[in-house]
Amino acid sequence: MKLHSSQEKLRSSLLETINPKLIADDTVRQMVEWLLNLIEELNSKVIELEAENQRLKDEINRLKKEQGQPDIKAKKPRGFNKNYSSEKERKTAKKHSKSRKIDKIKIDREQIAVALEVQS
Repeated sequence: MKLHSSQEKLRSSLLETINPKLIADDTVRQMVEWLLNLIEELNSKVIELEAENQRLKDEINRLKKEQGQPDIKAKKPRGFNKNYSSEKERKTAKKHSKSRKIDKIKIDREQIAVALEVQS
């Protein structure tokens, strides 16, 4: 499971607050320093292996003629002061009027309809 960047920052800041020099017992201090070094080494190894795993997945997808992981780039922020040429046209409402269909229908024949009475 991959942590979000905010969780990673929180974890790294928490690890940086640990000061082994404040530990009075020499044996415990050495053990904490050793454990912190091990955590750092294993974390860097995990990051390296995740990157290699993703590269291998992309290579497999490329060989299968499938698409790899998309390279999504962050949107560039647009300034509010930019004025585009069609901006005023988009903001103005277009007048819409509904026309009658009777004027468009062409009468080409006339037929007399006969009503039948239903007996009960």
